[in-house]
Amino acid sequence: MQKTREYRPRLDALKVKAFQAKLLAWFRRNGRDLPWRRTRDPYKILVSEVMLQQTQVERVREYYGRFLREYPTVRDLAAARPARVRDSWDGLGYYARARNLHAAACTIVRRHGGRFPQHVEDLQALPGVGRYTAGAVASFAYGEPAPILDTNVRRVLSRIFVRRRAARPAEEERRLWALAGAVIPEGDAWAFNQALMDFGATVCAARSPGCPTCPLRLLCAFYERRQVGG
Repeated sequence: MQKTREYRPRLDALKVKAFQAKLLAWFRRNGRDLPWRRTRDPYKILVSEVMLQQTQVERVREYYGRFLREYPTVRDLAAARPARVRDSWDGLGYYARARNLHAAACTIVRRHGGRFPQHVEDLQALPGVGRYTAGAVASFAYGEPAPILDTNVRRVLSRIFVRRRAARPAEEERRLWALAGAVIPEGDAWAFNQALMDFGATVCAARSPGCPTCPLRLLCAFYERRQVGG
């Protein structure tokens, strides 16, 4: 069986360095103060990432601290009855997330002795942990240069770097994952990935992007097209 060739995006090194510097400078001034950003505990980060799937940040703020007070460690969560975990999740919706989070905790305790895996591939082997969540835990807990690609990150990278979309959605997704990994600055994955998410959520919005005052506008293919098109 022929293996799919790894895609390597063709990038202007100077543009990438300018993008990294400007985005990180923006984040230092404007990054959101979120409770799950005050920890490097992989368990607490996993809880936040699972809660944030399909749920607004402000809603997760209400539940995050309460859930961790009830289950402060991965062993506490693994020891809980599934019905109790379901009750603790009540109000957040999408209850399969609670089941998967509990199953992941049980797997970490039983197979890993309570120690979290550190690498993306091992994290993805946990129940309910996909590529994005694995990348988030690896970069936010361990500083691994692991790419993340949520809706906000996808939009920022597409607008800045993509001039011609791939013909097939699967190919476009593959290229964006490669791009997300290629632009991470060495030794600064935590701040850079957080910055990408915040920038997409607050400046590079889907419907009303703040192009006129955007610090990245002179690097942005999307902004260039808008200027040419009037």
